[in-house]
Amino acid sequence: MKSLWISVALFLSFVQAVAAQERTVILAGRLVDVETGRVLENQAIEIAGGKITAVGPRGDTPADAAVIDLSAMTVLPGLMDAHVHLTSNADEHGYNALKVSAADRAISGVVNAKRTLMAGFTTVRNVGSGGGFPDVALRNAIAAGKVPGPRILAAGPSLGITGGHCDVNLLPPEYDHTSDGVADGPWEVRRLVRRNVKYGADVIKFCGTGGVLSKGTKIGAQQFTEEEMRALVDEAHALGLKVAVHAHGTRGIKTALRAGVDSVEHASLIDDEGIRLAKKTGAYLSMDIYVSDYILAEGEAAGILEESLAKERAVGARQRASFARAHEAGVKIAFGSDAGVYPHGDNARQFAYMTAHGMTPMEAIRAATRDTADLFGIADRAGSIGAGKYADIIAVAGDPLGDIRVLEDVCFVMKGGTVYKDCRR
Repeated sequence: MKSLWISVALFLSFVQAVAAQERTVILAGRLVDVETGRVLENQAIEIAGGKITAVGPRGDTPADAAVIDLSAMTVLPGLMDAHVHLTSNADEHGYNALKVSAADRAISGVVNAKRTLMAGFTTVRNVGSGGGFPDVALRNAIAAGKVPGPRILAAGPSLGITGGHCDVNLLPPEYDHTSDGVADGPWEVRRLVRRNVKYGADVIKFCGTGGVLSKGTKIGAQQFTEEEMRALVDEAHALGLKVAVHAHGTRGIKTALRAGVDSVEHASLIDDEGIRLAKKTGAYLSMDIYVSDYILAEGEAAGILEESLAKERAVGARQRASFARAHEAGVKIAFGSDAGVYPHGDNARQFAYMTAHGMTPMEAIRAATRDTADLFGIADRAGSIGAGKYADIIAVAGDPLGDIRVLEDVCFVMKGGTVYKDCRR
C-alpha cells in the first residue's frame, strides 16, 4: 500500500510539473484594454490551459514559464468579424457561382479559415454557406484541431423566400431549382429553423429584403411578411439561437426589428425610425462599409452582374451615411465585413472606413472585440484580455490608435494559447 501511495504522489508531481511547463507569459509593451478604453504600458499576461490566468504590470517572470516577448509591440484581443462567408470566394459571383460544388465550398472553407486566422480574426460568424452545412463541418474540424482557423458561429443555409436574395435566381424555369433555405409561410419558416438547428447551426440568418448580389431582387423590397419574420425569430429564440437578418431596405429593417432580430446585416437604408427601433430593442447593426469599394473596382472581373453593380453604385454611399448617423445616435455596432465578397484575410481593411465615418480608433477596435463578443453571446469568454478569457491575443508593430491601418498587418496571432503566427522569428 505504501508503494502505491508513493506511485500516486510521483504521478501527481509529474502532472503538476507538466502543467507548470505549459504556463506562458506574454510581455506586452503596450496593451489595448478594450474594457476601459485605455492603453496600458509594460504588462504581463499569464496563460495556462488555453486561457488567461492573470494580467498586470510586468514583474518577475515565473521561472517555469515560457516567455513570449512582445515588448516592442502593441497587444490586443483577437479580432472578431460578425459577417463572413468562409466557404465562398471573391471570384465566384454571378454565373461563376454555378460551377462551384458543395465539395469545392468545403475545401475553400479550409483555405479561407486559415487566411482569416492569420489576419488576426480569432472568432467569426459565418452567415450563410449554401447546402450541405459546410460551415458546420468546418467549425467542427477547427474545434477538433484538424485544420487551423478561427472559432466559428455557423448559420448553415440562410433562410429566404422563393425568388428572394437567399434563393438562386440564375437558372431558367426548366431547372426548377430552389436553394436549401427557401421557405414560404410561418410554419415552413419554423420547420427550416428547426432543420438548421438539427444539423448544428449556432445562429439563424435570413434575408429580409432584396440584395445587391442577387439577380432580380430590389434592394428596398421587403422579403418575408411580418408574420413570417415573427415566427422565424420566435422559433429561433425558443431554441436558444440568435437571429441575424440581411436587410438593406428601410421597411424590411424596421419589420425585422419589430420581430425581435438580434442583428441587422448591411442596414444600408435605415431611417431615423429604424435607428430608434434598434436602440430600443438593443439590436446590433453589422454594416459592411468597406466592401462597396471592392465591388465597384473588382466586381465585373469577378463575375458580378451589371444589375448588381448598378445596385451597389446606388446604395454604397448611402450605407456609409447611415453608418455615421447610427453611430452618432448611439446604436450598437458590431464589426461585420462580408468577407467572401472580397478576398478573405483583408477583413481589417474595414477599420479605416469605420474611422472615416465617425468612429474613433478605440471605438472601431471595441466594435471588433468587446462589442461583437457581446453580440455573439460570448463576452464572458472572449472579446478582451482578462483573467478567465480565452487566450486569443494578437500583436502589431505600430500603434493602431494613431494609425488604424496597422491592424491590416498583424504580426502575432495566438488562439486558445496556441501561437499560429509570429513574424518576429
